[in-house]
Amino acid sequence: MDWEAQYQAGILLNDASTSSRSRNTSSRRRNQSALLDDDDEPGDASMAGPSDDAALQAILEPPTEETPLEKLMRHWMNERHCPDILPAEEDLLSSLLDHIRRQSDAVQLLRGEPSTSEEEHLRITLVQTEVERVKFVVRSYVRTRLYKIEKYARWIMQNPEIQTRITKSEQAHASRHANLTDRHLHQSVLQSLPETQSHLDDTPIFMPPMVTTPDNSRPVFVHALRSCAPIRFADGTSLQMERGHISLMPYSAAEELLLQGDVELV
Repeated sequence: MDWEAQYQAGILLNDASTSSRSRNTSSRRRNQSALLDDDDEPGDASMAGPSDDAALQAILEPPTEETPLEKLMRHWMNERHCPDILPAEEDLLSSLLDHIRRQSDAVQLLRGEPSTSEEEHLRITLVQTEVERVKFVVRSYVRTRLYKIEKYARWIMQNPEIQTRITKSEQAHASRHANLTDRHLHQSVLQSLPETQSHLDDTPIFMPPMVTTPDNSRPVFVHALRSCAPIRFADGTSLQMERGHISLMPYSAAEELLLQGDVELV
């Protein structure tokens, strides 16, 4: 069930469905008790059927299909822990924002409906709380990207490959920010220096570069979402990450796997 269907189920759930589930659960327990012999224990392995095996398998191997909210949470954490700028999830954000607007409109309509019961008001409050939680994640994700774009604005404008990872609005913001920074530095400092030292593009020997770039050697915690190909490190060693494995390594070693979606940062 997708995220929108889960919200609709939370709003439309009523007492009849709750009582029906309770009756079904009680009936199922009575039937199971009737099948037990005097020697059998409720937790006896002999009582496990195909449905129990399927339930155990579902616990050990959760479904790989992600809801939009789960995707957003994963990309949010990746962006926060990654020193570089990751590809923008423009389509995902657009669909989530549209859904948030629809949910907010529906909540306002139901709140203003005189026939809405107290129990329905409680469910509406829960839905609104979840909507606010999603809004917080969206804002934090956008702020994280905005911070990186402003920090590495000049580097972004000099790197065409990185420009493909950001949206048109983010690229326009990076261009404006880089121009404003260059103008400020020129008027306050660079115009007073000799011509040979008044450029931001210079790379002095034994000195940090003038343009700030991400530190891809920074260590990050990597969680394998599936079995990955061996990871090669600069010292010649390698690491085979199986599904569920967590390891600390330089970001540069895990960058390709992260962009492929084989791992996530935690």
